[in-house]
Amino acid sequence: MEHSNPEMGLTGLDHSSKKTQSPPNPNHFIPRSYQVKVFEVAKQKNTIAVLETGAGKTMIAVMLIKHVSEDMTKSNGKRKLIIFLAPTVNLITQQFKVIKDSTTLEVGEYYGAKGVDEWSRSCWEMEVQTHDILVMTPQILLDALRNAFLSLEMFCLLIFDECHRATGNHPYTKIMKEFYHTSGNRPKIFGMTASPVIRKGVSSTMDCENQISALESILDSQVYAIEDRAEIEAYIPSTVQTCRFYEKAWLLMNLGLKGEMEALWSKYASMLELQREVPSQYQYYQDIDDKIKMLRKRMSNDYMKILYCLNDLGLICAYEAVKVCLENAFDVEEESQFYRGSSLKLKYFLDEVLHIIEGFLRPYMQLDFEFDYIKAHDLGYISPKLHELLQIFQSFGSGSQVPCLIFVERIITANVIERYVKKVPCLSHFTVSYLTGSNKSVGALTPKLQKETLESFRSGKVNLLFATDVVEEGIHVPSCSCVIRFDLPKTVRSYVQSRGRCRTSESQFILMFERGNKKQIDQVFDIIRSEYSMTETSRNRDPEVCILRDCNFEETKAYYVNATRASVTADSSVSLIHRYCEKLPGDKYFIPKPTFDFEISEGLYQCKITLPPNAAFQTTVGPLSSNTHLSKQLVCLEACKKLHEVGALDDHLLPLIEEPLENDLITKSKESSAGAGTTKRKELHGTTCIRALCGTWGEKLDGEIFEAYKFDFCCNINETYSGFVLLIESKLDNDVQNIEVDLQLISRMVKSSVSSCGKMHLSAKEVMQAKCFQEFFFNGLFGRLFSGSESEGAKREFLLQTEKKSLWSSSYMYLLLPIETLDTSNTNPWRVNWTGISSCANVVEFLKKNYSVGPEHFNGDQGNLSLSMTGSPMTEYMASDLIHFANTSIDVHNLQDLLVLATHTGRIYSIVEVVSSESAESPFEETVDAASLEYSYAEYFKTKYGIVLVYPGQPLLLLKQSHNPHNLLGAEGAASKDGGSAEIKPQAHVHMPPEVLVIIDFRVDVLRSFYLLPSLMYRLESLMLASQLREEINGKSSNINISSSLILEALTTLRCCENFSLECLEFLGDSVLKYAVSSHLFLKYPEKHEGQLTARRTRAICNANLHKLGTERNIQGYIRDGAFEPRRWAAPGQHSRFPDPCKCGVDTLEVPLDRRFQTKAPVKVGKFCDRGHRWMNSKTIADCVEALIGAYYVGEGLFAALHVMKWLGIDSELELSLTIEAITRASLRSYNPKNDQIAALESKLGYKFSVKGLLQEAITHASQQKLGVSYCYQRLEFLGDAVLDVLITQHLYHSHTDVDPGELTDLRSAAVSNESFARAAVRRNLHPHLQHCSGLLLSHITGYEKLCTEALNNTSLLEEIKGPKALGDMVESIAGAILIDSKLDLDEVWRVFKPLLSPIVTPSSLQLDPLRKLKERCDSLGYFVKETLTKEDAMVNAELSLQLEDVILVGKGYEQKVKAAKQRAARQLLKKFEGYLQRSRDISYVQFDSKRRKLGREHLDDLSSKDMDMDTCSKLTDDGSSKPIMHTNENMIQMLSSAESRVDFTPANGCSKEVFGDNIENSGLPVIDSINTRKGEPRKMLYELCQKLQWRRPEFTPTENKSRTPIEFGEGSEKREGFSSFVSDISLQIPNFGTIVCRGEPRADKNSSFDSAVVAMLYELERRGRLTIGCS
Repeated sequence: MEHSNPEMGLTGLDHSSKKTQSPPNPNHFIPRSYQVKVFEVAKQKNTIAVLETGAGKTMIAVMLIKHVSEDMTKSNGKRKLIIFLAPTVNLITQQFKVIKDSTTLEVGEYYGAKGVDEWSRSCWEMEVQTHDILVMTPQILLDALRNAFLSLEMFCLLIFDECHRATGNHPYTKIMKEFYHTSGNRPKIFGMTASPVIRKGVSSTMDCENQISALESILDSQVYAIEDRAEIEAYIPSTVQTCRFYEKAWLLMNLGLKGEMEALWSKYASMLELQREVPSQYQYYQDIDDKIKMLRKRMSNDYMKILYCLNDLGLICAYEAVKVCLENAFDVEEESQFYRGSSLKLKYFLDEVLHIIEGFLRPYMQLDFEFDYIKAHDLGYISPKLHELLQIFQSFGSGSQVPCLIFVERIITANVIERYVKKVPCLSHFTVSYLTGSNKSVGALTPKLQKETLESFRSGKVNLLFATDVVEEGIHVPSCSCVIRFDLPKTVRSYVQSRGRCRTSESQFILMFERGNKKQIDQVFDIIRSEYSMTETSRNRDPEVCILRDCNFEETKAYYVNATRASVTADSSVSLIHRYCEKLPGDKYFIPKPTFDFEISEGLYQCKITLPPNAAFQTTVGPLSSNTHLSKQLVCLEACKKLHEVGALDDHLLPLIEEPLENDLITKSKESSAGAGTTKRKELHGTTCIRALCGTWGEKLDGEIFEAYKFDFCCNINETYSGFVLLIESKLDNDVQNIEVDLQLISRMVKSSVSSCGKMHLSAKEVMQAKCFQEFFFNGLFGRLFSGSESEGAKREFLLQTEKKSLWSSSYMYLLLPIETLDTSNTNPWRVNWTGISSCANVVEFLKKNYSVGPEHFNGDQGNLSLSMTGSPMTEYMASDLIHFANTSIDVHNLQDLLVLATHTGRIYSIVEVVSSESAESPFEETVDAASLEYSYAEYFKTKYGIVLVYPGQPLLLLKQSHNPHNLLGAEGAASKDGGSAEIKPQAHVHMPPEVLVIIDFRVDVLRSFYLLPSLMYRLESLMLASQLREEINGKSSNINISSSLILEALTTLRCCENFSLECLEFLGDSVLKYAVSSHLFLKYPEKHEGQLTARRTRAICNANLHKLGTERNIQGYIRDGAFEPRRWAAPGQHSRFPDPCKCGVDTLEVPLDRRFQTKAPVKVGKFCDRGHRWMNSKTIADCVEALIGAYYVGEGLFAALHVMKWLGIDSELELSLTIEAITRASLRSYNPKNDQIAALESKLGYKFSVKGLLQEAITHASQQKLGVSYCYQRLEFLGDAVLDVLITQHLYHSHTDVDPGELTDLRSAAVSNESFARAAVRRNLHPHLQHCSGLLLSHITGYEKLCTEALNNTSLLEEIKGPKALGDMVESIAGAILIDSKLDLDEVWRVFKPLLSPIVTPSSLQLDPLRKLKERCDSLGYFVKETLTKEDAMVNAELSLQLEDVILVGKGYEQKVKAAKQRAARQLLKKFEGYLQRSRDISYVQFDSKRRKLGREHLDDLSSKDMDMDTCSKLTDDGSSKPIMHTNENMIQMLSSAESRVDFTPANGCSKEVFGDNIENSGLPVIDSINTRKGEPRKMLYELCQKLQWRRPEFTPTENKSRTPIEFGEGSEKREGFSSFVSDISLQIPNFGTIVCRGEPRADKNSSFDSAVVAMLYELERRGRLTIGCS
């Protein structure tokens, strides 16, 4: 029902009802004639366009923007910006979209929620360079102008949306006052408004004229309005303005309710007042008084809200209001014990109010028509005003979806009515929401929620939107057809703007009046008259007559920075001081803020400001002023000036933020997570050339003098090894030339030793023979002497036949020669075995000679050839006992253990025995075809190689095959850790006729030694590199002696699979670095507070900086980041048998530090190409830098560590003079010493301070500011944190040498924690000495002390206890104070603190947090934990679930912070899981290797699918074990991290390709793509499936089968041969289903057999209906 008021005639003022056009498409915009008129005027002069809402003012602004931009382009003038200002965030978002869609210019939007307030100059410069138009709130522009980030000279056009706000202290006014009117180069101004008056209304035509003139004066613009209304009225949507009247509230029952509520309010208010009379132990604690005042104010506000709702909306809405207040009440669980009592009073008050209202509502509720609003109104439970509003809604119709905007005055009104309307059944077809501003009021919405709600209203998802004035101005909702003023407008602006939200033809604008309320009617009449006067005055102004008045502002007191022209005014100085204080370090017990004290003298006021104790200064006094407000502003202005002068404010008058120096700049970007020093970033680096192995002796004709280093080998079983001598040009350092290396072989260990033998001269001939020996032997054993074959279509060639220079490089030159041991009576007990070396040269010449007449001499391709040119039939052989070889004949008794070369293969063998029972005429035993058993050796060689044997009757020789070299270094070398339990492979022997063999004059002891040389040389070369780096670091310093082995340890990563790595040294170096940098900063910058020191320290020790410094010193070239690959190792003169040609695109050994050689994609990390290039984790370099610091610290102490830091470029000097200055400052500081407390504390510490001020500072909390104390412990805490960190780290490093580095880190995390220090403070009774002025802190300390006492009898309580951070801080501060007082004596600090902190955590007492413990337990048993997080208001609900065989275990946690909620849920789930394990007796908790665990954590992205092609660490033999293998979750994550998701949880017939989500229960069968059979891919697919479905990890059981004949595997390009095959069984346990076991097909290696088994399992799962493969 619609009511109109004949007395008011409001409908006569409505716009005429005309059909409107839809809003213009910005991309096809055709301006209307009135828009063109306004545009033409605006082109000529500064203009304020006064047009009705919906008339298209923004499009005029767009036209002007395009015009100005085009003019600037045509004139080739200096590029300038266009600024578009709008007063609200919602308007900014809307106008930004319109401008962006309507122009081709680059547009940016800016408001506080985007973090713009924290931007630096560089951020703004980037925005200016990349944008043409900046759309922002005026406060953002004002701040940027004041900070000199922007200037008016940069702008050509300044647009003010809703420019009527330019009044009073609005930012619009301040921009014009402080910058525009004082500028000599002013931009063009264009203002837009529908209501150009700046006050609530106008009292007369003259008043209206004056207000418009004032607006013109401020904006330096003239108002322009369209006189001809015809066209405007044709386009502007017509609005039917109506009035709805409601009766005056007659609810008599509310009187009794109000009385009870008032009595209740008085009762609780009195109780809170009594609470201010705190117990004696809480006196002087201002925070308690502040808290109670705040609670009283909050209670008062809640009471007034409830009362307002009761009066204005009725009893039911008052009931809803109480519930809203309860929902927004403080969480008492987070309060201290003392505060909790006070906070509970607020809750109890609301609970009682709710109970009282329920008592009045109970009869109504029993009638069960709570939400029949008509009956509720009849009974007086809702107000007539609300009843009338609901009647309006119902008049829209039951099927109607009318978009309606309802304006209310208060947030509580919007909230409460929205809740009630949702419950009214007859209005259920409406979707209801509310929208309020983002101020600090309780219940206000965040900008994000505002935006979402407004978008829902625009899109039609919300029909009824209750809103405060936040959407009155400018918001465009095209479909809005009804606006209701539930609360009447109070200003002409509010009236015009809210009416303007009607955007459709014949839309309704409804005003709600209380019947008979003359005040309301008069108020609206005044507004309507004001609007009429405003419109007429604007329309009839003659621009020629109305001359702009000068804008005369009072002179503003301000401070300007000469360097930048940044400014701060008296009124902005207060907020700047508060902003400065907010940036100072604080905690929950102390919020840094200034305090003000006023004095009055002769009617004038003077203000004294006191800043927090960690500020740059503490107090200053301002000038005399006429009032307290001005005196406060002026003292803040003076403080800002002083803060800038001392450097606490930068030249842009912002709190100084520690940023990198110009040459230290570390770029931070959106890719910071994959930036320098992170594991995600991979970098290509080269390797450093070993200078000691460089040489030019290969070209000299007169011989060469070498440095000789003898290799001796001693086996732990009775087996002999020949010695060798290494010849190089350079002299090695003592700790490199005299070393011992244990080489692990199967079932035995060989101890190798290197010793210097002085100089040795070789003649040119000897050099030539030595090189020939090296070329022959290394290529014969580990390479290939012959290349090409007829089957490959290539000519067969002898490697050493032609020029051999390509086999040698001057950057890698040495000789390895066998030696003979002589009688000890000789002066030189050994000599080079020149006899054997000469024999090798002869063999080479023999091979060259035979090849010189053509390769057919050996391969028979061009005809048959008899190899033996001499000899006689078998009888002759038997008579002489000679065996005829290709190059000589030897007595049969001298053959054992001789070395021979097979001329047809080029491979070297050792002779085991003469097989007298068989000859070349015997059947060829390697024949695989049973039908060819009569195929003899002689026939085989004739057919296969064209070799005709002259002595086929000679006995065959049993030969032992040579093999590839193996990695004999480290715990995972060829032998097992226990020295002999590894399975020994059967030795590979062959039978061969002597005639195809060439004798080499060496025995098998030389051959054995050859297999040791690659590993020994690799270790020796690594030590040479370490020594080379040491030389660079030490420079000319001769007093630092760090062993090369220690440096090598610092350069060796876990990937090398050695029995040492950088982990422990990195663990120590990290703490040493932190300590040195912290001490340096503390001493060098006494004026900087803890936050600034922490920022500088973080910048100095962060991985990005360490990476930068490390690469500048080429650390990356020295790092060993991959397991030794013996097969790819090549000695000088050797051609690698397994080359890896460089495909890196770099021709040099060094790789430029260039983005081209960086990636986030999966790559093979640690593997070298032939040029020495390898991919490396960026973080590895930073780790090595820390490890080097740790190595120097271990080797020579702090002095040496500081030396390497200086070499790296890290500022860490610890000057004694600065320490003395720090002591002097502490001794001069004014304080009130409490001698008895100081002496008592010194007694407890066992240390007597020479400067008591240091101890006093160490125990003083910042809250003491309230007592006038000008210092606090924060700086000493910063120092002490690093001191205790390094001391405890050092203790753990030396005390637990057998503990894995990962566990050491866990130990340190437990020992160096605030919680650990807080417990120590209570345990040693240090907590009473903490000086503070916080009741909250005292309450927490008291409660914590009590809990710690109870925990003595119940250790499980320790997991629940969280100590006050201030206690741990105090302990750290005392450590810092002792360090300074003792003049940086770390030993003295440890003497004091070791007993204080005892017992220090050990591996046996280490307690991991519940979440970590749960994940490790599940990982060891193959289970996956599913994590679900939901946020409810300010609380986080964490749910962790664990799928077992027949049950799902769930743990839940509900906390304010995510981490705490997850820990609580994990504790609950872990308890259930361990109970389950005990019941099922499944307690096989496999403690997996921590090193592997850490490798997995730090290198998740390192492994591409190729990474599965080889084990991380190769063994000499596979043990063929048939034990089940269960990969850890860490390894699964490694696999998954390098693969895209391939498993989708969708219904089987859906064939969706979306990545599956978390809720797998409702997602049907999992669907996977067709199976990729490339190595590693099937496992990735199955592991991902298990992870998402929470199936237990599969187990593999591999079986190895051996064959004496080659077995073919694979097809096509993947075809390969081998003598072993692997078959794997896989078992997969599916919850509530059972265990499925499948077997794969034979494969050449174990990992491939796993993949084959997985493929079988996937198809079996499909067959059993557990998944779908591909889409059908």
